[in-house]
Amino acid sequence: MAPHAKLQGNFDVDYVITYRFTDTNKSEAQKGLEYLLEALARVGLAIEVRNGDKCSLLVFVKVASDERLNHEVYRSRLNDWLHGVRATQPEEDNSGQDLTQAERYRLVHHLITSPIQDGGASITPNEGKWKNVESIFPLHDKAFNIEWIKKWSTTTFLKPEDLDDIRDRLGEKIAFYFAFTQSYFMFLIFPAAFGFSSWVLLGHFSPIYAIVNGLWSVIFVEYWKRQEIDLGVRWGVRGVSQLHQKRREFKHEKEVTDPVTGETVQVFPATKRLSRQLLQVPFAILASLALGTLIATCFGIEIFLSEVYNGPLKSVLVFIPTGLLTTLVPTLTTLLTGVATRLNQYENWETTEEHEASMIQKLFILNFITSYLPIFLTAFVYVPFGNLIVPYLDIFSLTARPFAEHEKQLSNPGFTINPARLRKQVIYFTVTAQIINLAVETIVPYVKRQGFRKYQKIKSERAAASHGGAAPRASINDAPEEVEFLTRVRSEAELSVYDVTTDLREMVVQYGYLVLFSVVWPLAPVSFFINNWIELRSDAVKICVEMQRPNPSRADTIGPWLDSLSFLTWLGSLTTAAIVYLFSNDGLGPDGTPASIQGWALLLSIFLSEHVYLLVRYAVQLAVSKLDSPGLQTERGERYMLRKQHLQKLYGVNPLDAPPPFDPEKITRSSLEEEARQTTLKTSSSKDQFWLRQRSWEESAKVGAGLIEKLAPAESKKQQ
Repeated sequence: MAPHAKLQGNFDVDYVITYRFTDTNKSEAQKGLEYLLEALARVGLAIEVRNGDKCSLLVFVKVASDERLNHEVYRSRLNDWLHGVRATQPEEDNSGQDLTQAERYRLVHHLITSPIQDGGASITPNEGKWKNVESIFPLHDKAFNIEWIKKWSTTTFLKPEDLDDIRDRLGEKIAFYFAFTQSYFMFLIFPAAFGFSSWVLLGHFSPIYAIVNGLWSVIFVEYWKRQEIDLGVRWGVRGVSQLHQKRREFKHEKEVTDPVTGETVQVFPATKRLSRQLLQVPFAILASLALGTLIATCFGIEIFLSEVYNGPLKSVLVFIPTGLLTTLVPTLTTLLTGVATRLNQYENWETTEEHEASMIQKLFILNFITSYLPIFLTAFVYVPFGNLIVPYLDIFSLTARPFAEHEKQLSNPGFTINPARLRKQVIYFTVTAQIINLAVETIVPYVKRQGFRKYQKIKSERAAASHGGAAPRASINDAPEEVEFLTRVRSEAELSVYDVTTDLREMVVQYGYLVLFSVVWPLAPVSFFINNWIELRSDAVKICVEMQRPNPSRADTIGPWLDSLSFLTWLGSLTTAAIVYLFSNDGLGPDGTPASIQGWALLLSIFLSEHVYLLVRYAVQLAVSKLDSPGLQTERGERYMLRKQHLQKLYGVNPLDAPPPFDPEKITRSSLEEEARQTTLKTSSSKDQFWLRQRSWEESAKVGAGLIEKLAPAESKKQQ
């Protein structure tokens, strides 16, 4: 095994299992612990148990021997080779020579959690007989974390080697997120520079900016598709997404024999799953109505209070919609997410990859509504039809009536459309909301954790004072040489679990703001460029400080989020054309009456924009397909070397370069007479006699030369 795969400072611990028995009686807790340790030992893991905190134990796990680890490495790599992920067959004797930390952790985690029939202990935290198993996590490499944060803090652009380090330590799935964010960050250089120039020279709602931004978005998405191939080859995981992991929660209805392979397969009828999937339609409608009604209502209240109402306390009342949105939208989103989770489980997907993809699709619907609906309402409802809708907002005057001194304060006959409203909204979502989100991600968890620790300390001190003595500390029985290590492990056990899907969702939502609405405010790419530089570093800090070390997992793509990028790019071609048309009057927009908007012209703009987008995307895809890439070159080279290796193993040398077989026996008159005599002594068919007339290639050459001499034209003989 490679030396760097060992964890310096972590006592060679691979994983820590938190076993909590707060709500379990003593005998049951002891029996459950014994069952847990037996299951771990059965799969070849060494175990140590230490005191945890708050009625818990820390079970430390590592592979018992290098032989056991090498066997798992070989088994995993052989499976990859059989499924086409690896180009070369692994060697059993040298399986662990190039082992990375991420691969080691992934294999150990497989031993702990995979089903028994797959060679694992089948431990599933917080479920069934493993209800006392609270978490399973690897330990942070503090030396690497410090070096990682220090290096990235002083670097503007990440190198491929930096991403390789992430892949080697945290796995390909997280490395793909950082690679995507880095590629997106670098691609933002052009729209940021062009957007600033457009803001200075072209102003808002510029058709030129809209065209350039649309072209950029198509190129970026197609570039990232090629980049995924290159990274997949570079990290040796291309095609790994085809290795589906079966969900233990999958419930089959029958078992059938595969007509091709002959193996027994567990089946859940596709028609039944399809009928369950159709429930996504009412769910999407329900989510749209619930969130849409809430956002639209708060939107109407905000317009009434800010642009119609002129009574007392206006400066205070205008914050009511913000308070409602801040309070109710997260609550409703959480409720709908729970419904989506239950619906996803009801669909009964067979593999983990299918289950996750379906859940991401549902989450994208919710995030699309909460993120973009307010701007859609302003751009396509408030501005075109504001003068028609505002009179119906008088219903909100019933709420404001107790604060008004007279009726005039409840109406504003001089109401006019505020064209700057859309721009202010876009600025909020692209600047202010990004800053708030960054603070919520990094600062708030740190403050909460420090506050909780302070609260626990005060609580312990008060309990000690009331009972006449301090409660025993968790570290009271720790060996002196282990005190610092175990204190750090107990601290890491309390951290939250990192979910890379959350960070990917943030980047995709941000990309949506760029392609859908940046034509309103061309400085949006500048804001995103600055934000993403900070985001890359803050996410690194979050993983190192705020979260448990993630369990490494493999991937060769960012998954369904790539489809979301393509969808947003297509939708951006529609919304951008519509916004440019609606607000093309020197950036002020129409006068608010539907008569000033020609429906046919709006639809024609959208129609042409979409077809131009489809044409450009086809052209870009064709151009990208003609370009070679390092990943494809590497893959082609590996396949060539593999073919060459097998041919050399079969023939010893290149069969095309080898000389024809040579018969050293000379052809003489006596040998020919002997051969003729032997032929007459045995019965031979005409086929055998046909192949016995010429005994070697040399004789065939002589016969052929004689025939040429006899049959060549006279003119050819003269030339000779």
